[in-house]
Amino acid sequence: MTPAVKAMPAHGGTLVDRMLRGSLREAALERAQSMPKVFLTPMAVSDLELIAVGAFSPLTGFMTSDVYRTVLDDMRLPSGLAWTIPVALPVAKEKADTFKEGQEVALVERTSDGKENIMGLLELAEKYEYDKEKEAEKVYRTTDDAHPGVARLYRQGEMLLGGNIYLLNRPSEIEFPEFRHDPAQTRRLFAARGWRRIVAFQTRNPIHRAHEYIQKVAMEVVDGLFLHPLVGETKPDDIPADVRMESYQTILRDYYPADRVLLGVYPAAMRYAGPREAIFHAIARQNYGCTHFIVGRDHAGVKGYYGTYDAHYIFDEFLPHELFITPLFFDYAFYCRKCKAVVSAKTCPHGPEDHVFLSGTQVRQMLANGEPLPEEFTRPEVSRVLLQGMAHKRAEEAKKG
Repeated sequence: MTPAVKAMPAHGGTLVDRMLRGSLREAALERAQSMPKVFLTPMAVSDLELIAVGAFSPLTGFMTSDVYRTVLDDMRLPSGLAWTIPVALPVAKEKADTFKEGQEVALVERTSDGKENIMGLLELAEKYEYDKEKEAEKVYRTTDDAHPGVARLYRQGEMLLGGNIYLLNRPSEIEFPEFRHDPAQTRRLFAARGWRRIVAFQTRNPIHRAHEYIQKVAMEVVDGLFLHPLVGETKPDDIPADVRMESYQTILRDYYPADRVLLGVYPAAMRYAGPREAIFHAIARQNYGCTHFIVGRDHAGVKGYYGTYDAHYIFDEFLPHELFITPLFFDYAFYCRKCKAVVSAKTCPHGPEDHVFLSGTQVRQMLANGEPLPEEFTRPEVSRVLLQGMAHKRAEEAKKG
């Protein structure tokens, strides 16, 4: 008899659920009509939903000042639990001045057709000032506003709101609904498949041959791969999520065993916080039920701001018992013409002149020029999807412009 699958505990021990249902939800929606409102940015929309479904367990709301400052200074919650990224709700000072601590606030999404979607409620525990430059330096390791995460931080409001939240409605536009699995759902899916050891792969890019190599090496030591691309807010020059999703489905269909991979979307905003975001991503995947997490070169990074393996080194700042999920660190991988295979810096003795590797800028330039990507870099099927997708995007932009 096969023993029961023991699930990975959520970070902090309990998977958070802040979704109101049934009559409680209806009553809250009715109350919300007369509440003061905060209109949410795309990142706040993502954060609200991910708190509510437990992806950010043990958070039950947006951070109050003591939690925020402890996370900045110590990379831990006041309880001592590992946590590296502030998750608070920024608003303009004039807006914050209209609120009173202790009241309920409606959290509202502006829809694409100009309507309002009341997504949730905030039990406002605190409104407080914060130092944007300090947050930039601590979280992003730079105060340079050319960094996309720092630029977004500098644009947001001067005050932060903290307090518990409840989710009443999902975002108005749900992309890829068939792949949108909450943590409670992924845990059930893993259990149904009998997977005890699950490795997660975070990506905001199409899968190239080096990614495929890393994933398949990891799959040799686990029961299943959870391919979990981020589909929330990203940089304008990142490849659009719909094009990426088509590329993922294409490569999984042709080159991966279907019974050993689960594709799901991660509806988070990309912060580009490098090392700190690597820990943040790992904790979230633990909450989804994964036991292992792949950390490659320059995880969640932006060119020039982090060392190639800083996202590996930051895990050394936590004791083994502080992070239940096991990181799998991978070196720089590439195709070597002499080895005639995808290899890494740890296994290939040949020089850079034999290596095939394209930067993100080179990939975008080739796609913009309609040039297929080299087979040594990515599968031909993926290259075709990317070329068609980016051509379609350019055509749509030309119509608008």
